[in-house]
Amino acid sequence: MARQKRIRITEKPPADFLPLTPAVFHILLALADGEAHGYAIMQSVADRSAGSVRLGAGTLYGAINRLLQDGLIEESEERPDPEMDDSRRRYYRLTDLGGRVVAAETKRMADLVRAARTTQAVRKIKLA
Repeated sequence: MARQKRIRITEKPPADFLPLTPAVFHILLALADGEAHGYAIMQSVADRSAGSVRLGAGTLYGAINRLLQDGLIEESEERPDPEMDDSRRRYYRLTDLGGRVVAAETKRMADLVRAARTTQAVRKIKLA
């Protein structure tokens, strides 16, 4: 009897995904608050960024497809009340790996800001 090879899927470490693009970072942040469909993600990003980041449909769904392939998000099987929802909507949620990646990116950016604040040029700027 022939032995079957077991394919072992190894998860990449979060650092392998860094740095994230601003669009991807904002999408992951939106999903860190819970499951959402595409339009809700776009609204969350616009709200969280006070309108400075607006994702178009092409950018959003291109990023979602890459995030699904990389295992950072997954499509949710659960649906809200069918009477209150459009059945065509797809809901997405953050995976454990996605949560670790967004946390690693947040730390990376905080470290950059901390380093920048040690420079004279940045210390002289009055931040509003």
